[in-house]
Amino acid sequence: MSDSSGKLKLGALVALVVGSMIGGGIFSLPQNMAASAGVGAVLIGWGITAIGMLTLAFVFQTLANRKPDLDGGVYVYAKAGFGDYMGFSSAWGYWISAWLGNVGYFVLLFSTLGYFFPIFGEGNTPAAIIGASILLWAVHFLVLRGIKEAAFINLVTTVAKVVPLVLFALICLFAFRLDIFTADIWAVGTPELGSVMNQVRNMMLVTVWVFIGIEGASIFSSRAEKRSDVGKATVIGFITVLLFLVLVNVLSLGIMTQPELAKLQNPSMAAVLEHVVGHWGAVLISVGLIISLLGALLSWVLLCAEIMFAAAKDHTMPEFLRRENANQVPANALWLTNAMVQIFLVITLFSSSTYLSLIYLATSMILVPYLWSAAYAFLLALRSETYEQALAERKKDLIIGGIALLYAIWLLYAGGVKYLLLSALLYAPGAILFAKAKREVGKPVFTNVEKLIFAAVVIGALVAAFGLYDGFLTL
Repeated sequence: MSDSSGKLKLGALVALVVGSMIGGGIFSLPQNMAASAGVGAVLIGWGITAIGMLTLAFVFQTLANRKPDLDGGVYVYAKAGFGDYMGFSSAWGYWISAWLGNVGYFVLLFSTLGYFFPIFGEGNTPAAIIGASILLWAVHFLVLRGIKEAAFINLVTTVAKVVPLVLFALICLFAFRLDIFTADIWAVGTPELGSVMNQVRNMMLVTVWVFIGIEGASIFSSRAEKRSDVGKATVIGFITVLLFLVLVNVLSLGIMTQPELAKLQNPSMAAVLEHVVGHWGAVLISVGLIISLLGALLSWVLLCAEIMFAAAKDHTMPEFLRRENANQVPANALWLTNAMVQIFLVITLFSSSTYLSLIYLATSMILVPYLWSAAYAFLLALRSETYEQALAERKKDLIIGGIALLYAIWLLYAGGVKYLLLSALLYAPGAILFAKAKREVGKPVFTNVEKLIFAAVVIGALVAAFGLYDGFLTL
C-alpha cells in the first residue's frame, strides 16, 4: 500500500482514517448512547453529527486541495489563518487529545482482556497497568522501525477488525424488533435524562469521540503518494465509519430497551450480541475489540509523533522534536508522547473513573483544532483566496465552511463549562514549549492579541485548578 520511496497510497491513507476512527468507541457505543439519550434524541443527534462531521470532512478535503503547501494537517490551518500561538495551541491540543485517547484505549483493552483473565479487572489493576506498559513500549519500538511498516500493520488490523462489525450488523438486522425500538422513543420513562434537547446535547461528546481521526490522512499529507488522495481518503473513511456507527447504535436499540442498554458493562456490543446468539457472540466482539484497539493504538502513536514532528519542522514546536532516527521516524516526539502515556497509565491505578473522564477530556481537547480548521476554510472562501477562477466552488465552500464552523461552536457548547476549564488547565503549560520555539528563531513570544488570548487561558486554568482543589470540578 506504499511505494518503494515510502509514500502512502490511497488504500493506506483510507486505512489510517478508518483505523484511527474505529478504535474502542464503537464497541462501547450502545451503552454510551443509551446512558445519555432515548431513541428519538439518538436519531436527531446522529442527524446533526452526520451533517456536522461531513462538513468537517469536506473542510479537510478542501484545505488539502486548496492549500497543498500546508503539510502536517490540523494545526497548520490554525497557524496560517490565526497566527503562531493559535497554530501552536492546535498542535498542542491535538497531541494531548491523541495520547490521552491512547491511555483510554489501554484501559479499555485490558478491561476487555479481563473478560477472559479476571486478574486484569476493569483495566486499571496493577497487572493491567504492567501489561499495558509492556505493550506500550512494544508498539513504541515497532514504530521506531519505520512509519511505512507500521502503516502496513495498521492496514491489516483495520481489515481484521471490520469483520466482527459486519457480522454484528447482519445478525442484529435479523434480530431487530420494531416494538422494542419504538417502545419509549422520547425516553419519557427515564425522566432523569432530561428534555430531548438535553439528551441530544449529552450524547454529542460521545459522537465526536467516535469520529476523532477524521483528519488522520491530512496529518500524513506530506507522505502521500498523490496529494489529491488525502481528501478522497478523508471522505471515503468518514462515510464508511458513519455507516458502521449508526448501524451499531440503531440496531442495538431494537434488540434491548434503552434502560437495559444503559446498565450494560463495556464493551456493551459484546453484551448485545450475547443477548441474541449466546456466549460466542460476546467472545467474537471481545476478540474484535482487542484487534481493533491494537490497530487504533498504532494509528494514534503514529499520529502523535507526526503532529509534533511536523510542528517542529516549521518552528511551531522546539527544535529537539524535529530529530529523526535512521528510519526517518521522529524519535524524540515519540519518546515524549509515550512517556506521557506511561505517566497517565500509572495515574489510572489511583483513579476509579479514569476511562470515561479521559475520553471526554480527550474529546474536548480536540474541539479547538477542529474549530480553527473550520474557521480557516470559511475565511478562505470569504476572502476569495485561491478562488479567483472558481466562483461557484467558492459559494459551495462558504456554505460548507459556515456549517462546519457552527457545528464546532455547538460542540464547545455541548461539552460544557467543566471541560472547557479542564482543557485550559492542559493548554496553559504548553506556553513553555511555545516560548522555547520562539526564542530559537529569535522572535518575540506573543503578539498583543496573543497576550490577551494567553491571559484568558491562564485565568481558565487557575479556575480549573482551584475547582479541582475545592471539589466543584472533578476529573
